[in-house]
Amino acid sequence: MKQITKPVIKNSLKRIFLYRACLVRLKMMGVEKVFSYTLANETGVTSDQVRKDFSEYKIKGNKRGGYEINDLLEMMEAIFHRNKDHNIVLIGMGNLGQALSKYNKFVQRNMNIVATFDIDPFKQKLRSEVPVYSMGRLKEIIERFRVRVAILAVPEISAQEVCDELLREGIKGIVNFAPVLLKVPPDVIVNNVNLSDELESVIYYVHKLMKADGLKNIELLYRDMKY
Repeated sequence: MKQITKPVIKNSLKRIFLYRACLVRLKMMGVEKVFSYTLANETGVTSDQVRKDFSEYKIKGNKRGGYEINDLLEMMEAIFHRNKDHNIVLIGMGNLGQALSKYNKFVQRNMNIVATFDIDPFKQKLRSEVPVYSMGRLKEIIERFRVRVAILAVPEISAQEVCDELLREGIKGIVNFAPVLLKVPPDVIVNNVNLSDELESVIYYVHKLMKADGLKNIELLYRDMKY
């Protein structure tokens, strides 16, 4: 039975990403050991939260003597299965899809977009590092490269239909950039990424801060007038 997808990335996992970025930066600076309070200060959480997150993902170390940065990074890499390659297909070669297909950070993290797909015959003829196929070859490519994860960058109107086709071919995880909540079985993971929503949330908080600053300035002006 299919159900509406919900956010799948836990806040604790998001913090692991932050810790990892901090550790990489410290390592580049020549630092070899780190304490939980250092990671806490760098990422805006408490030391207790850092230790709690480490415990949840079975990240161990010498808390009193400091954590070895190389050991922490190695354990974090294991969380994301960085010891193996992950083949991925990308559906939809519009502007967003083309940008994603060229994003070199994927390769650096052992995530290989082995093929892209689009219904536009013109795009299928384009020369690029990653081939663009018709949807008719989806089953063949998924089986050949043993793909289990897909990126969906298609228009909203066709997103569910394409999603259903991916599921039929054995895809178990989807990063969905279409502005629609997909319906999938419980054993399929979907991460919905709506760039417009992300941008609007930033705009909302910017205006909220500006309004707060404006009210503060009005209060200061009124106080000065009284005296």
